Amino acid sequence: MSSEGSSTIFRNCPAGLDRKRIRAFQRQLSMEVASGAPFSCLLARDKVLTGLNLQFLGRDYPADVLSFPSAAGSASLGEIAISVDRAAEQGAQFGHSTEEEIEILMLHGVLHLIGMDHESDRGRMARAEAKWRATFGLPGALIERSRRRR
Repeated sequence: MSSEGSSTIFRNCPAGLDRKRIRAFQRQLSMEVASGAPFSCLLARDKVLTGLNLQFLGRDYPADVLSFPSAAGSASLGEIAISVDRAAEQGAQFGHSTEEEIEILMLHGVLHLIGMDHESDRGRMARAEAKWRATFGLPGALIERSRRRR
């Protein structure tokens, strides 16, 4: 398979966001993590993520990342939505760039698209996320950070 068919949609994103870097990382995730399966990624503001979170999960707040797997047998893994506002805030909070945070969130979303679920897999997704984070040279993983906050 190839990553052809993957798409990144930037909706009202800040002008300084490195779109080329984000698209390249999406291709890399598709090829290396998802065995070449394509997926779509929407990068949008908090308002859009709040709407999606409310519509699909009944939660009235902006999620940092949401994953929507495709039906079995589809050529595409599915879709991911990422809040650029959350990415900017979390990147600043954890001492790295917005682009790095988007990459962390995108990796997390792809792991969900390939069937992992950190809430029920006894650490399997956390281990996979840590492995891929190290492979890609990314800072602190999303699952690790959420555990520290509790």
